[in-house]
Amino acid sequence: MEEPAIYTPPLARLIEQFQRLPGIGPKTAQRLALYVIKRPEKDVEAFAQALLNAKKQVGVCQKCFHLSATSVCDICRNPQREPDVICVVADSRDVIALEKTREYRGKYHVLGGVISPMDGIGPEQLTIQALVQRVSAEKTKEVILAINPSVEGETTTLYLAQLLRPFTKVTRIAFGLPMGGDLEYADEVTLARALEGRRELD
Repeated sequence: MEEPAIYTPPLARLIEQFQRLPGIGPKTAQRLALYVIKRPEKDVEAFAQALLNAKKQVGVCQKCFHLSATSVCDICRNPQREPDVICVVADSRDVIALEKTREYRGKYHVLGGVISPMDGIGPEQLTIQALVQRVSAEKTKEVILAINPSVEGETTTLYLAQLLRPFTKVTRIAFGLPMGGDLEYADEVTLARALEGRRELD
């Protein structure tokens, strides 16, 4: 005997799409889908349009590779930022976390991940070559490595330090974070202190 369908097919498809989002389990997906169904149609249309617009319009900055809807992001264009200090992070989420501290006034460079041979990610899959070219061309005074303290993060930090040391001073932020902790989940005070306590890599 065939099992009765719990959800009508359009609702089931919506729940399935929500479940594809990171950190969304079956119960949360169901709650979100039911919430959307109950909203006025104009609200749902605005939500759907925002999704489409973000997907179509948001790319990466050609200079630092942070998320941007323009070819050069607002941070890179800002004349009040220190032009000769670059903070290197793995992901745009880390830029957002560091910006919330309001302590850092330099520029950024987003790698697009970390070196992870187990996942098939080597230096060539990241924006490392662009970083080296940028540091050597712009006469950068300091590169701050702000990469999560995981095994892959440590590997990436040491690799970058070796590459960049011939061109500039290389420091890393002091971590008040546990091994494997993520920058994006740290509070602003912890991150601010981590920036202040950065040390030069030997």
